[in-house]
Formats: sequence, structure tokens, C-alpha cells
Amino acid sequence: MISQLFVLSQRGDNIVFRDYSRDVHKASAETFFRKVKFWNDDGEEDAPPVFNVDGVNYFHVKVAGLLFVATNRVNVSPSLVLELLQRIARLIKDYLGVLNEDSLRKNFVLVYELLDEVIDFGYAQTTSTELLKSYIFNEPIMIDSAVMPPLGAASIFVKGNKRMPGTVITKSVVANEPGGRKREEIFVDVIEKISVTFNSSGYILTSEIDGTIQMKSYLTGNPEIRLALNEDLSIGRSDYASSTAVILDDCNFHESVHLDSFDTDRTLSLVPPDGEFPVMNYRMTQPFKPPFRINALLEETGPLKAEVIIKVCADFNPSINANTVLVQMPVPKFTNRVNFELDHESVGNTTDFKEANKRLEWSIKKVVGGAELTLRAKLTFSQELLGNIMKEAGPVSMTFDIPMYHASRLQVKYLQIAKKSKAHNPYRWVRYVTQANSYVARL
Repeated sequence: MISQLFVLSQRGDNIVFRDYSRDVHKASAETFFRKVKFWNDDGEEDAPPVFNVDGVNYFHVKVAGLLFVATNRVNVSPSLVLELLQRIARLIKDYLGVLNEDSLRKNFVLVYELLDEVIDFGYAQTTSTELLKSYIFNEPIMIDSAVMPPLGAASIFVKGNKRMPGTVITKSVVANEPGGRKREEIFVDVIEKISVTFNSSGYILTSEIDGTIQMKSYLTGNPEIRLALNEDLSIGRSDYASSTAVILDDCNFHESVHLDSFDTDRTLSLVPPDGEFPVMNYRMTQPFKPPFRINALLEETGPLKAEVIIKVCADFNPSINANTVLVQMPVPKFTNRVNFELDHESVGNTTDFKEANKRLEWSIKKVVGGAELTLRAKLTFSQELLGNIMKEAGPVSMTFDIPMYHASRLQVKYLQIAKKSKAHNPYRWVRYVTQANSYVARL
């Protein structure tokens, strides 16, 4: 199936390396990193997840700044190998608590032990965190949370009026807390990635939501969990659904989920396995209210000059903030100088002109709901443009994270743990995060 598996840092350092069939040269990691690093020299932004160099197939995924790579020379399903790499990254995170370069280096013995159980002679055996507990004997070396980078507001879990930082889920599923005790907790993430395309007038052309309900359990004894969703949730188009109903196009569930009562009261019951896993994946194309409105205008102001005006409107509640907002726009290839003008309200925001890629970048640290921000950029060209300026610029793209916001209105109504003991009351935490998958405005 695969010939090699290795993990590289952002600098190209080889942290983990396993060679299973010895039919691919040892310098494959160096060849891969050089090809990925200089891929944009060929006219494309990023390297695709699968490519071939000199008869060797390279498959890779990027997780937490690390490159998980597999190689082979035979014809194999790319989606199968990419899914295996994702599961290996998730498995390592379950055992180490946090996945980064430091944790991998400190726990390389445990990581190699995991890989030896997961892959045998290049063929995957199992990626189940729970099943592997019987075969893994090394204890993880925990990373001090004080030296970990800040996770930002999108990592906050909420339970009623209480809030807890996301660092609580950086615990290993096999390590106990100081004193040998284990804190009973369960965490649920509702993560939605939205794709929206606006036309030049600001109207929505296409919109879609890809969502997932992730769960990470630190419960002992494998108790049954009951997770309730919106009662008016509808799967597929229905003529009988109300105007306020949440209508999903399709969805799929984890193998541990039982759907006995899902059709009647929209309740999922499951016995959660150890580690992090997706309870439910769903897709929605029903019209929804996008969190941001983008309007962009480009017009010529002189023989070798033009002006760009980008307006961003936050169309959500003022009690919610969007973080790490980045607005980008390609400009004509003959642009050699850009002067930026920001509103007085845009404190702490940064602008940049990436001359190598001919792209404007507007970085916004925080956007409060209801705010309107405007960027003006005056472009200067080195020579006269031959064609239509509108065809050489744009579109405007946007990335962001919005904690405690869910565009689909899908909600976890309650999370019930079936245990007979009244003294047993584990902590339950729920977090909502909306992210941009493809957020584009045409000129």
C-alpha cells in the first residue's frame, strides 16, 4: 500500500521516518520538501495533496504545521492514503494530548510504537485509539501548557455561563492528572466551514455549509451518551418543513452512533470510543445568512493608476467577535506600488502588498458584530494595461474564525450521560466555531 511514511517540520526537518518496502530512495523526504516549497514557481499557489516525481507518488496532509507524508510506486486510491494520514495524525494527538513539533520530538519513542502497531509492512492494521491501548506501553511526556502558543478566542468552550479555555483538551487519553486521578469530562465541537460567492453587486451567487460535530471523551467505563439536536431538523428537501427549520442536504454518522430514536426526537445515542472522533458530518445548501458582506470596487483613476475600495460588513450579533480575519485580493501583474488608507476605527489592523504574488493583504485582528470596515488602496502600474483591468484583478477572498456562532442554526440541545450513580456528574462542554472555507466576492 505505502512504501514510506515520514513527518516533516515547517523547516523540512525529518522528525519521524519509516521505510516499509525499500523501493523508494532514502532522499525522498528532501525531494518532497524541495518540490512543495518551490511549487509556486510553477505558477500555482500550493502543492496539491497528491503528485508524482520521477515515478514516486507523494501523498501529504498538513496538520498543526506538520507535514504527514506517504510515498509509494504503485497505483493506490489517493483518498484512502490521505484518510490514513489524517487518522494517524489524530491518533498521535489523542496519545500526546497536543500535536506539534515539540511534542513529537519529546515523544518519538511513543510515536514509533504507535506507527509499528498501525502499519505493518506498509499496510494499515487499525487506527482505533481504544483498541491500541492494549498494545501501547510507553507513557506520553506532557508538554507544559505555559510554553504552548495561545489558542485564541475560538478555542473557548462554554457550559451555561461558564467558559473554559481549549487547553483543557490537550490532555492525553492515556495519561492521568497529578495524583493518579482522572477528571471526568466530555467535549463537543460543532465546527462549520462555509463557502459563499458574492457577485459584483454584493448579492449571493452560491452558498454552502460543510459541518461536523466532533467529540472528545475523557469518561471512564464507556457510559452511553445521548446527544439531542434541533427538534425541527430535517434531512433532505421537504415540503412540510417550516420556514424556521434547519434543513440539511445530507449527513453521515460515526459507526458507534445508534439512530433508533433519531427519526422521532432527533436524539443520537452512542458509546463514545476513546480519543477524538466525528459524531456527525453534514452538508447544507439551504439559503442562510452569511456572517460577512463583502463589496469590492476597482476603477481606473489615471493613465497608470487605479483605486480599490473593499468594504467588509459584519452581519452578526455585537456580542460576538470574529478573529484572525484576513482579506486578500490579486491585483494586475504590472502593479509596482500600493498606498493604503484605513478608517479611523480600524485600530491594530495591518495591510501589505505582496509584490512577488501581486496580492493585497488586509489583516484584521478582531471584528465586532455590526461593524463596517473599509480599505482604500491606490495602485500604481509600471506600464499601461492592455486589456480590461477587471479581468486582471480579483476576486476578493476572505478567511476568518467566529467562535460561538453557527450559520446553520444547528444546535446541541442537551448532552446526557447515562450513569446510575448520582455522585457521578462529569463535566460537559460545547463549543461552536464557524470558519471560512471559500469566501469570495467578484469584482
